Amino acid sequence: MTDPATHPRRWLILGVLSFSLLTVVLDNTVLNVALPSLVKDLSASTAETQWMVNAYSLAQAGLLLTAGNAADRYGRKRALLSGLGIFGLGSLGATVSTTPLQLISARAFMGIGGAFLMTTTLALVMQIFPDSERPKAIGVWAGVSALGFTAGPVVGGFMLDHAWWGSIFLINLPVAAVSFIAVIFMVPESRNPSGGRTDFVGVALSIIGMVGIVYAVIVSPEKGWTSLQSVLPMIGGALVMAVFILWERRIDHPMLSMSLFRDRSFSFAAAGGILVALGMSGSLFLLTQYLQFIQGFSPIKAGFSIAPMAATVVAFNLTGVGARVLRRLGAGRAVMLGIPLLAAGMAAAGLFAREGYWGILVGLVLVGSGVGLAMPALANAIMTAISRQRAGTGAGVNGTLQELGASLGVAVLGAALSARFTSLLPSALADKGSQSLPAALAAAAPRPDSAELIAATRHAFITGLSSSQFLGAALLFVGGLAVGRNLLRTERAVEAQATRHGSGDTKATSQTAKQSQTAKQQ
Repeated sequence: MTDPATHPRRWLILGVLSFSLLTVVLDNTVLNVALPSLVKDLSASTAETQWMVNAYSLAQAGLLLTAGNAADRYGRKRALLSGLGIFGLGSLGATVSTTPLQLISARAFMGIGGAFLMTTTLALVMQIFPDSERPKAIGVWAGVSALGFTAGPVVGGFMLDHAWWGSIFLINLPVAAVSFIAVIFMVPESRNPSGGRTDFVGVALSIIGMVGIVYAVIVSPEKGWTSLQSVLPMIGGALVMAVFILWERRIDHPMLSMSLFRDRSFSFAAAGGILVALGMSGSLFLLTQYLQFIQGFSPIKAGFSIAPMAATVVAFNLTGVGARVLRRLGAGRAVMLGIPLLAAGMAAAGLFAREGYWGILVGLVLVGSGVGLAMPALANAIMTAISRQRAGTGAGVNGTLQELGASLGVAVLGAALSARFTSLLPSALADKGSQSLPAALAAAAPRPDSAELIAATRHAFITGLSSSQFLGAALLFVGGLAVGRNLLRTERAVEAQATRHGSGDTKATSQTAKQSQTAKQQ
């Protein structure tokens, strides 16, 4: 895969793509602070407010692979425009919703648009940037994604202070309109000229499998990790994904070629991507509860308090630090530095949890530093392993891995917290408060010995938080070193092969050799 002709407006186009991406990622978390208003104005139940948030994530996660594959086959610019249109219409529907069901449906529709925007923005970065500039461009893309994730509660809180709840969706309309016009006039079209037939069975299997897995993670905190409502969709989703893999290996024109996983660089980068998402999402899931339940922060204050992590990721990537580290050290060493640094942040958060927010802040900065180093290196390795003709599929894989890693992070660390918390609860609260800290505190409040019970309950939660953070840190440290070492070995093997072929420019030829080998696998 040779470098494309340098697009003269590539950095301006990246700004357009980042602007579109930022709004989509914001909507993953922007609704959280508006839930009290929705309960009052729409008479929404607790379950309905949860699905107002979750419908967006569920629809987006289930369609990432399909959206990326469709972008390759039918045109990435066309898919981006479709995503903006769907997202804008969904935002309009959310703004004018008058019942909980209408808002849930609109949010799901927005999630469909979000899936197309997440995949096509990254795929288009692959098309307009040469190999030499791609790591920096992907770093910017990753930094914007991290910024949007944590800025959602802050933006939502600001809008609610100045307008009604519908304003958090209304603001999407001018953004979508401006982005739509900018894409029409600035973004070049590209597609895979040999896309083949549409794999409708693969599309259906991937959607059903991912929806099942993500649904299980969504309902598990409320229903319990061992309940049938959690276990059945998790097992069902995993089985469907196994069938998806078998199906993709059999057909001539798969939506996701399983031969990709024979590329060691792709396979280990995929494993690393899951680890980073697991650590970041699992840690944030726990720390957000800590800040609200233990420190008593409001949702918007908790959002501001988490912001240093995103600010660190943005600083590493928008300034080009992550790209320079990747260029100097290579993907293997960048990952061996980044993921253990993320693990150190999780361990620090667990170690200093009893010291209050300032102890957590140390962990957040370390987590952000690790993500800022590892995420662009892994995303670049994944996208490099896939030919530019299938960039949309590569972006879909990258997004799906992040969703899978995030689901595993919430499931594994959440289960570890729950198990430790339950085991340490006072016997007087074990039956009534085992599901959550708020339930345990509510059960303790009316008792004559409430002060002692509340102190013991808080101690149990903080100890559970620390244990789960230590568990996650250990998993990431060992896994990160293993992934990084194998990526480094692969890089050295490819460079050695290129040297044996008498290349004058070892790095350039090694990249070409690797990509040529991958192209043959397609």
